[in-house]
This record gives sequence, C-alpha cells and structure tokens, in this order.
Amino acid sequence: MAKILVVDDEADLELLIRQKFRNKIRENLYEFVFAQNGAEALQKVQEHPDLDIILSDINMPVMDGLTLLSKLPDANPIIKAVIVSAYGDMENIRMAMNRGAYDFVCKPVNFEDLELTMNKTVQHVLQLRETVKAIKENNILKMYVDENVLNFMTHKEFESSLMQNDTIDATVVFIDICGFTAITEHVSANQLVTLINHIFDLMVKEIIEQGGHIDKFMGDAVMAVFKGEFHQDRAIDASLAVREKVKAEESIQIGDTVFKPQVSIGINSGEMISGNIGSASLKRLDYTVIGDAVNLAQRLQSSAKPNQITISEELYGKVKESFQCQKVGEFSLKNKQKPVVIYEVLE
Repeated sequence: MAKILVVDDEADLELLIRQKFRNKIRENLYEFVFAQNGAEALQKVQEHPDLDIILSDINMPVMDGLTLLSKLPDANPIIKAVIVSAYGDMENIRMAMNRGAYDFVCKPVNFEDLELTMNKTVQHVLQLRETVKAIKENNILKMYVDENVLNFMTHKEFESSLMQNDTIDATVVFIDICGFTAITEHVSANQLVTLINHIFDLMVKEIIEQGGHIDKFMGDAVMAVFKGEFHQDRAIDASLAVREKVKAEESIQIGDTVFKPQVSIGINSGEMISGNIGSASLKRLDYTVIGDAVNLAQRLQSSAKPNQITISEELYGKVKESFQCQKVGEFSLKNKQKPVVIYEVLE
C-alpha cells in the first residue's frame, strides 16, 4: 500500500481525491493523509514516518510548497514530493525541481496522468528504501551512511535487525601489527594514524582480492571473514599475501627506535553465528560473526609470533594438501580446557 500526503488549501480537494481514487482506497492500494499548508504538512510527516510521497500545491498560506520542499530533506530524507499546481510556467517548474521536487503536474489535474506519476514516484521511493536497507547490512558502507538517513531508521527496525541471525560455515582471520603499541609514545597522533592506516590499506587490498570482507578494525588489529566456496584456502592465501606485503615495507626510524612492520596472524574455520550485534537503544549495530570458532582464531593470533601464521589442527587437516605447514606444538589457550595443537603455515 502506498501512503500519500496531499498538501493543498483548497477545501474541496480532499473530497475530490477520495472520489477519484475510491476503488484504490477500498482495495488498500492507496492511503491518503491531508494537510492545508506546508507547516501542517511537516507535522504530518513527523506523525506518519511511513509516508511514501507528497502531492503539494505551491501557493498556500502559512508555508508555501516551495518552502516545504526546502525543509523536507531534514524532516524525512526518503520521501519524495510531486508539485501539483496551476503555476505551470517554466520558472515555477524550475524552482520546484531545484528545491528537490521529483515531478510536476499542472492543474486542472488529469487524474490518469497524476496516478501514473504517483506510481512512478512510489517505485522510486521503494528503490531508495531498498538501497538504505542494503547500506545498513553492509559492514563497511554502513559506517558512512548520511546522518539524515540514520535518523530515519526507526527503533523497531533496529530491534528487528538484532533478531536476524544465521549459522554459517566460514573462516575468520585475525591480523595484529606487532610492536605497534611500543611506538605510540614516541610519535605524534597524526604520524601514528597515518602509519597504521597505511598498513591497514595493505591488508585490506589483499583480503578483498581473495573475496573476504573486513569485519572490524580493533586498535592495531584487523578481523576478516571469508565465506563461500574454498573459504579456507582463500583466507590463507590472503594471509600469506598480507605477510609478504608488510614484510616488504621499509623500517621506520622513530627517535632512537627502529620500527619494522610485522604481523602475527591467527586463522580458524568452522560453524559460527552471523548477525547484527549491538545496542538497539543506541542504534549502533555491528554485522559480525561470533562463536567458539571465532574465539579460537583470536587465541591463535595471540599465540603467534611476528611473521607467523597459525592455524588449528582441524583446519590443518582441511588444507594440508594445498599449503606447506609444520606443527608448532600443543598450547594451553584461554577458555580452552584441553591443550590446542597449533600448526604454522609456511607457504
């Protein structure tokens, strides 16, 4: 059902609209809300956040249609307006379009043309909503969503998103920049951020090249997830490439300290929960993976030495024909009752 706000100070317009679209209203295809000026329209927009489009006149008391257009993006960044006015000269049309009108219909109204315009505009709004939904679900892009769009996302939408999760089979990679904490006291904030971002860029390119995605940045570490066909192999290929790219970086002289970029990497594969984790009240969510397989990958990284890529014994069994590995030994890891057998990926 399309929900439409009609803004016009003509008293008989509401009755005319209800008569012309009575069948669509009865079939629950259209729902109309009415306002007599721009100021009242903005109030209706706040009261009805599920509005799809606005049909607005230009010449109205209190607040005209052009002023309403200029204020609409702050009130609701998704909704689109169609101007329906007797002022059909090019100057008024251009003014309306420049202020964000999606289309323009001249009075006296041809209702067949108006309905076609309404349907076209509603479809455009639906596409915008799908785009917003895709942005919310994308782990990287959602960090750059416009604030107005985020304000449009309701509390219930976030609560619903929190409840959507799946069990997946995937590979998780934790990559830590070794020795980075030791140099933080010796460089300026700008130098520090520039350096870590440069190293992160090296990692990200190799991870994306192998079809992985960045789950999150955690201080001087990166968490990446690989799903789909051959996800174990692609995760290890990416890790080997990251190690070589970072090793190829030149040493950096910082005061009396020489910093040589190195990474330690932990990889694990298995069943894990994928979903939106966070706070609905804060409207902050991370689309991430959790579970024992993820925790073990982080523990493996913690046990890894500089330039070392560590994997679990179970993962070794799945990839030993594709990669040269060697047994490192048995280690007692945090929250693991039994010692864990760890292997190192050589090449």
